[in-house]
Amino acid sequence: MFKGSMPALVTPFKNGAVDIETLKSLVEWHIAEGSSALVPVGTTGESPTLSHEEHDLVVKTVVETSAGRIPVVAGAGSNNTAETVRLVMAAKEAGADAALVVTPYYNKPTQAGLKAHFLAAAECGLPIIIYNIPPRSVVDMTPATMGELAKHPMIIGVKDATADLSRVPAQRMTCGADFVQLSGEDATALGFNAHGGQGCISVTANVAPGLVAEFQAATLSGDFAGALEKLDRLMPLHNAVFREPGLVGAKYGMSLLGKCSEEVRLPLVGLSDEAKAEMKEAMRFAGLIN
Repeated sequence: MFKGSMPALVTPFKNGAVDIETLKSLVEWHIAEGSSALVPVGTTGESPTLSHEEHDLVVKTVVETSAGRIPVVAGAGSNNTAETVRLVMAAKEAGADAALVVTPYYNKPTQAGLKAHFLAAAECGLPIIIYNIPPRSVVDMTPATMGELAKHPMIIGVKDATADLSRVPAQRMTCGADFVQLSGEDATALGFNAHGGQGCISVTANVAPGLVAEFQAATLSGDFAGALEKLDRLMPLHNAVFREPGLVGAKYGMSLLGKCSEEVRLPLVGLSDEAKAEMKEAMRFAGLIN
């Protein structure tokens, strides 16, 4: 169910408010372009600056609009276990297919604390995908801890943003071959899948959903020559999207395609002129704009 290109959806805004109609149109666009699943209200969806009401509304809108055509993995992470449980329960009630739960940031729990946190989330009865991103959370879940958590039937996979490709086989050893491993790094997604991964929760797919979906399909079918050809087209775009905060780059690229406004919430601000020029050139190179 969870494989291939899974866009980490941006949350579109209009005059400071969540733009629900545009969000619905983005869901339809991603389905038409071949995305395998949708991941709303993660960091790319600006979850840190959404109210609880906005967060729940975005999940509900994406679930209702997708209408079972592709899975929805709702962002539900916090460094507060009680709040994480609330977010997971809200995602379950909205009809999401799974929840993406980040390792608790800033308060730096031990491996025992990480285990307790995720077991509490799993007791909600919704499949959980662990989001391991040490550069942001300043804590790293080890393959051994992940293997212990994988014994719980509701803990089904990981979004791995360690940028360490050796983690994929290490986690296969501790978690088993059926444990879903998704890359959290667009630029290394080919190597991730070659090591045994099943897909990518992608920021770049906000701008190039069709091309990223084709790239993922090639890697998963073993067509690495075809995947490399598509990666060559995508690599400048990956670099441009992440030159400044990725969601800002993604929204600017989407604005060039007429898909949503480039509006973001403070403390994020719009792209610099230099980053805008790089995005335009990368999108031309990828064949997305003239």
